[in-house]
Amino acid sequence: MINFLILIILSPILLCVPLISGDNNQSNSCRSYCGNITIDYPFSLKNGCGHPGYRDLLFCMNDVLMYHISSGSYRVLDIDYAYQALTLHDPHMSTCDDIVLGGRGNGFAVESWRAPYMTPAADNVFMLIGCSARSPLFQGFPGKHLPCRNVSGMSCEEYYGCPAWDMVGHKRMGSMFGSGPPECCALSFEAIKAINLSKLECEGYSSAYSLAPLRVEGPNEWFYGIRVKYSVHGNDEFCRACEATGGTCGYGSDGIRQICMCGSTNSTSNCDSGFLMSLLAWMTIM
Repeated sequence: MINFLILIILSPILLCVPLISGDNNQSNSCRSYCGNITIDYPFSLKNGCGHPGYRDLLFCMNDVLMYHISSGSYRVLDIDYAYQALTLHDPHMSTCDDIVLGGRGNGFAVESWRAPYMTPAADNVFMLIGCSARSPLFQGFPGKHLPCRNVSGMSCEEYYGCPAWDMVGHKRMGSMFGSGPPECCALSFEAIKAINLSKLECEGYSSAYSLAPLRVEGPNEWFYGIRVKYSVHGNDEFCRACEATGGTCGYGSDGIRQICMCGSTNSTSNCDSGFLMSLLAWMTIM
């Protein structure tokens, strides 16, 4: 009976909760910076912040933002939140001015649990260099049916025009399996799902991406790097509801469950519901 009376007395306060919680916690305690790059949802440098699919992914070292996955560490050049894309740099990746051999490059492969959240963009071409005839690339693809192809207007035929090839001294072999594997094989990430130089028995690789509708004249003007698209698969609704009530998006200690951080308390939905649950819990012990 007493709790019922308290609830009646506090009803006007409960009606005002959205205004109270929304105004008192507008700062994003998880937003941070590394050099000149803003780190915001779904990414974070702080444990418990951001989306659980991106936990333990980014690290800031001497103002240099690094991206760490199973295939290695890459420098993050840019995070484009509008187009949901990251631009990565591998120092051992070949470009138009330098062919790097010896299998020193990282390639690109993510853990299976991360794969639904990120993948190289469809207009990102990977050019594998100096692959063995025993490479899985050339098994089951006889004749002209090799996986090598043109990706968004970028191909090995154009890449051969780069000055770096003049310094390598490698002979460009035929493009057909019957006359030996090609010195360079261009393909999309979707074609093989992982760029692993050791497993593919390749000496090096290059990666370039297109920024439509920008058109460039040749490989010397390509954008070299790995353009990775990311998404949170519909979970944006949870974060938008959280932020609309002044909360900050994060995840629980299990590294899986999403939570809304509301100052000194956490909620599994938003800060309004968290405030109400705390108030009702307090009333039950009165």
